[in-house]
Amino acid sequence: MMEARPVSASQVVMTEMVLPQHTNALETVFGGVVMSWIDIAGAISAQRHCQRPVVTASLDDLHFVAPVRKGWIVNLKASVNFVSNTSMEVGVRVEGENPIENTKHHVATAYLTFVALDGIGRPTKVPGVIPETEDEKKRCHAAQERRKMRMEKRQRLEKYKTS
Repeated sequence: MMEARPVSASQVVMTEMVLPQHTNALETVFGGVVMSWIDIAGAISAQRHCQRPVVTASLDDLHFVAPVRKGWIVNLKASVNFVSNTSMEVGVRVEGENPIENTKHHVATAYLTFVALDGIGRPTKVPGVIPETEDEKKRCHAAQERRKMRMEKRQRLEKYKTS
């Protein structure tokens, strides 16, 4: 029997500097670069939780709410919100930091689903997650609602699948 693990066991804090190769013509970071960082932070969190290789199964809506400029710092905070049988939802919060003005602002939030893999690359059972703080409990409940919506959407889209 797998022992459930606290949310804190999956926490990741990742920091990146926005360099010229990360920016567009407006000297703000490309959204795809931020998406890559989100995926990496989320995967590390999921792997910490289940102690197995993981693959990204989905990324829920991602909305960029503020730009990040060249020379700024991007801080990503990730942790497992909810666990199903072989999958986990990981929340990632992205903040931009202007190191000259010493200011920080929310850039984006993303919810990703990762699936744990066994030794031959098949989905495998994941240990449960234990939300301990009130915030973690709220995020766990919200993640259950998002999972329900993802499953309903998947069922609706199945009828459009072609072979």
